[in-house]
Amino acid sequence: MVKILTRADREWVEGRALAAGFDLSGIADVPSAASEDAAQFDRRYAEWVSAGRAGEMEYLKRADEDGSLLRGDLRRAMPWARSVIVCALNYNVEAPRSIEPAPATTGWIARYAWSGRGESEGGSDYHDVLLPKLHAVERELKERFGEDAETRCYVDTGPIVERGYAERAGVGWIGKNTCVLNQQQGSWLLLGVIVTSLELEREAWTVAAADRCGSCTRCIDACPTDALIAPRQMDASRCIAYLTIEKKGSIAEELRADMGRQVFGCDICQDVCPWNRRAPIGKSNALPARMELVNPALDWLAKMDGPTFNRWFRGSPLERTRRKRIRRNVAIAMGNSGEQSFLPRLKQWAAEEDAVLAEAADWAIHQLESRTK
Repeated sequence: MVKILTRADREWVEGRALAAGFDLSGIADVPSAASEDAAQFDRRYAEWVSAGRAGEMEYLKRADEDGSLLRGDLRRAMPWARSVIVCALNYNVEAPRSIEPAPATTGWIARYAWSGRGESEGGSDYHDVLLPKLHAVERELKERFGEDAETRCYVDTGPIVERGYAERAGVGWIGKNTCVLNQQQGSWLLLGVIVTSLELEREAWTVAAADRCGSCTRCIDACPTDALIAPRQMDASRCIAYLTIEKKGSIAEELRADMGRQVFGCDICQDVCPWNRRAPIGKSNALPARMELVNPALDWLAKMDGPTFNRWFRGSPLERTRRKRIRRNVAIAMGNSGEQSFLPRLKQWAAEEDAVLAEAADWAIHQLESRTK
């Protein structure tokens, strides 16, 4: 028997999420496969993947036996799914933005990755912070609705497009930079979801968040690699965050100069967003920023051996990307810096056995030496 979430239940759930430490929460219904909403999203998602815009992110292309993409329809992956509880945590901190002036010898690490359990023991990876909070809400759900209510908690790991449900739940609208934007909190939001078998009665549905981007195109105009090909349409294979985090092997040469000093991720499209000018500083102390990672010196990152890298980035998102790819990114950032002082390091890397690093270093050397001719 399907259990029903009433308006009062929805308000209770949202209250429990706030009590667990989240800044925003909402609940969205899961449209049936037969609905126009589901069919339209399924079609758009399939077109996006088939156009190659997911790059090498194979997890986004996972399909069932019929070849239908799992992320295209949540009920395809979880037939019992009826509602999604979306929770958001503000990770903004009082620190410079990537678009502000900084020494040419420094790189940029995305704001969400400034925490970790590394050298200074400053917090932990956001997955480790959000998941226990979701489990706390999940336990209270089970107490209220019974252990037979099916639930699954996900932080970037499930076959679900969280942003779509965040919009449907009223948490925020999807901005032209494809990030979830909230009028009060901005877009510095980490999302976690609880998929449930609880049916949200129609009277309890939330009005989808209104789009407040207006005619602004600052994010699209600012994207160095033209990854934002249209409002709310991203070619992830060109996105600097994808290139520096997900992309394995060599990065296409025509994109390297536009990557600038980005070493891990990219905040440009969020840093230029007018809504983020007024975004509050996050209240949670679970993800304290390690200020050494704000505008980090490229030479400092380059000098890290394996054990040092592991000490600094244990429990950080950088740990998953690993030192091998970070060094490739540092080499490209050095090539874009114009700093001749990086040449000795780059020449050392150019002679290494790591073919990808050596090729990136060769490119960077050419970039720097061409400026002196």
